[in-house]
Amino acid sequence: MAWWKAWIEQEGVTVKSSSHFNPDPDAETLCKAMKGIGVMSSLLSHQAAAFTFPSPALTSPWVQGHSRCIPAGTNEQAIIDVLTRRSNVQRQQIAKSFKAQFGKDLTETLKSELSGKLERLIVALMYLPYRYEAKELHDAMKGLGTKEGIIIEILASRTKKQLQEIMKAYEEDYGSSLEEDIQADTSGYLERILVCLLQGSRDDVSGFVDPRLALQDAQDLHAAGEKIRGTDEMKFITILCTRSATHLLRVFEEYEKIANKSIEDSIKSETHGSLEEAMLTVVKCTRNLHSYFAERLYYAMKGAGTRDGTLIRNIVSRSEIDLNLIKCHFKKMYGKTLSSMIMEDTSGDYKNALLNLVGSDP
Repeated sequence: MAWWKAWIEQEGVTVKSSSHFNPDPDAETLCKAMKGIGVMSSLLSHQAAAFTFPSPALTSPWVQGHSRCIPAGTNEQAIIDVLTRRSNVQRQQIAKSFKAQFGKDLTETLKSELSGKLERLIVALMYLPYRYEAKELHDAMKGLGTKEGIIIEILASRTKKQLQEIMKAYEEDYGSSLEEDIQADTSGYLERILVCLLQGSRDDVSGFVDPRLALQDAQDLHAAGEKIRGTDEMKFITILCTRSATHLLRVFEEYEKIANKSIEDSIKSETHGSLEEAMLTVVKCTRNLHSYFAERLYYAMKGAGTRDGTLIRNIVSRSEIDLNLIKCHFKKMYGKTLSSMIMEDTSGDYKNALLNLVGSDP
């Protein structure tokens, strides 16, 4: 399924809202699960400063009831069971309840209680979706070196509305323009294609295609690459980033008739590096968004080492959109289930949390 249709697929969701949801018991369960939260000690200090000992406030049922939030150690599985089985909207409500009941920020408390890959995954779940993607883009550009693959993945696979929300969240959280930061951190044709993708000009759910324009675009692409010495990169960028997905599919068909090779093969022979990756990603997302994410997840785990950032980002960001459909494509493409590969490649609480988010096998 092409990318512009994927956003309306309800059957794709693996993490759904919990029925009969109440954030208060969930917040208390999380409180009990965390050893270093210090809820009772901070409460006692506050009350001791305000009252002469012994104070009725310190022996009230409310305070006595909350003394059960002082656990012996961190119960990671309890945290996983709550947060991986609630929707993002419900997690935000749990965080508000946690702050109201215990006077602490839930995300910061989770950071202090967890570590490593599990911490990274659980904290990712606590972000609002657009703020999480804005964070991933910011982290990809901060410090030495730029992680172009992350920027390409997000910008090439989101709709115009989603990109607008990400840009808004980015500016609110980091005080700068996403477009300007991309321009400052990249250069050349890569910069141009990323900025072009950020405009979200490929959105068009009408499905209308002008056959004559599609043929002309295919001829222009052929003339810009295969027919000349060198490549007219801007012609490729303009067509790939400004035409609708339905239109591009027709262009790809016409191109193959003219060039006797796929658009992917031409891109591979005419470009290289991050620009090649960006163009190929646009083509892959246009052809089938679910297959693209299945491929991202597969190569995050294939071979020595695991690209945990890619694994976490794509499972978290797709779990309330189309992860079930991605799982189906994963099994067709690689002959194994996503969950079986996660079981082989990860371990411990981190593995359990990922499996909860992925859900049952197709």
